Amino acid sequence: MVELRTHERLRFLNPPIGARLELPGGAHAQLLARHLGSDRLCVASLALGEPLDAYLGKHGRPIRYRPDGESWPIEAHHTIFALEPGSAEMPSAGRPFTTELVTELVARGVLVAPVTLHTGVSSLERCEAPYPERYRVPAATARLANAVRAWGGRVIAVGTTVVRALETVAGLDGAIHPGEGSTSLIVTPERGLRALDGVLTGWHESDSSHLELLQAAAGPDLLERCYRAARAEGYVGHEFGDLNLILP
Repeated sequence: MVELRTHERLRFLNPPIGARLELPGGAHAQLLARHLGSDRLCVASLALGEPLDAYLGKHGRPIRYRPDGESWPIEAHHTIFALEPGSAEMPSAGRPFTTELVTELVARGVLVAPVTLHTGVSSLERCEAPYPERYRVPAATARLANAVRAWGGRVIAVGTTVVRALETVAGLDGAIHPGEGSTSLIVTPERGLRALDGVLTGWHESDSSHLELLQAAAGPDLLERCYRAARAEGYVGHEFGDLNLILP
């Protein structure tokens, strides 16, 4: 999937299907079709001459937002939990975690369990439903989350993408099952949360579909108070922004 931008980094709408795009290093991309009816995202075939990871390592740059303020190195766009490539953008709610912080949390009795995520492009979320994203919930993570709830503890998701993955593999009774694949689940207030008791998340635009997910966790009144306080204090969103912990 590709999104074209102008020299001014503005969106290039309705790109011509069938067009060939010349890329650095003698590579090229061929636009094949619109992605799920989008007016700016396309499915493309790539002719790179080498594996995708190697090509991106030489010529690629991470997606950046204006509030970031500077060009951070690629390592800054990885969380300490990252083990394998696959995300279009960093699952940014996990970025403030350090090895020292996780060690301290574990020492205080907070359990940490992994979920593999391949997050999509967050700019798609503006006035548009999120598209399918790949995930993997290991059996050990499912067992641990279910045990915590059985003990009377709380299961907290770090990021909205984690919410989407865990709710995809949750039964009607809230029990989490191991699984992997591509999820098209859209969590809304009407559906609610089944497996989770809270979420640690960044700040999202007012027209983002993420807000529906957060309303499912917090309810509209609490969420509005959170965002009112964030606006008053000048909190920042996106990858290098601030976080809030929602515990209804």
